[in-house]
Amino acid sequence: MKKGSKIAIVGCSNGQPQKNHEKLEKLYSTLSELGLTPVFGDCIYEKESVFSGTGKERAEVLMNFYRDKEIQAIFDISGGDIANEILPYLDYEQIAESDAVFWGYSDLTTIINAIFSKTGKKSVLYQVRNLISKDAPEQIADFSATFFRGTGDLFSFQYEMIQKESMQGIVVGGNIRCLLKLAGTAYWPDMNGKILLLESLGGLVPQMTAYLNQLKQIGVFEQINGILMGTFTKMEEEDAAPSMTELVKRYAGRELPIAKTEKIGHGTNAKGIVIGQEIELKKKKQTYF
Repeated sequence: MKKGSKIAIVGCSNGQPQKNHEKLEKLYSTLSELGLTPVFGDCIYEKESVFSGTGKERAEVLMNFYRDKEIQAIFDISGGDIANEILPYLDYEQIAESDAVFWGYSDLTTIINAIFSKTGKKSVLYQVRNLISKDAPEQIADFSATFFRGTGDLFSFQYEMIQKESMQGIVVGGNIRCLLKLAGTAYWPDMNGKILLLESLGGLVPQMTAYLNQLKQIGVFEQINGILMGTFTKMEEEDAAPSMTELVKRYAGRELPIAKTEKIGHGTNAKGIVIGQEIELKKKKQTYF
């Protein structure tokens, strides 16, 4: 990407509270100082309850940016619960034809995986608001190096194989709760031969047990090549027992390769990962990009 490139800012999930206006102005300034030209879409702030617009209206904002050939990347700054409302209103043929890449995390897991399922197009699990977080200096350095020098720093993360020696496949998934909203729909990604990324902000042992059992009962663990675990914020803060690693081993089985990273998830120090891209992870802690 070149200096001056136009990027879009959208909010396809819950609308931003009005009190976040100053933070978003800071994000605009930060992106501008990096040499990008950010363009905010409509449907950013709450208008009625958590809604910044109807599902159709939010989808149209997103599609307008996909149609704009000057837009190089689309960053969703939202999260929450309602992103899947827009899925029926998206034009997946136009998304496939666009060069713009969608970036978002958490509830945007639904959109990212729907795009991959419908088009095979890659998107990035990453929250651009990390650039104005407590970890801003490191995030800005990685973001800038990746965007303007092509170093891949933003996608370089440490991991550890915690079961078996290696895994290889195309990455799908993201937030475990939000991914499961797609189960049984036309937007569920084909899991055969994939690496399933799982992470979460909230939820403790009962919730994680339910999610993992749903994945098991729809046959996911028999289809995938491995699991990449990101951070499980609430579980880790509470030092929950059984741990998430123990739960994953319990329900995914002892034969499936499993890796763990502390650098993908909801933390402000989180790295990005490309959903729809093939990766290979091997035993011994090392850097992947």
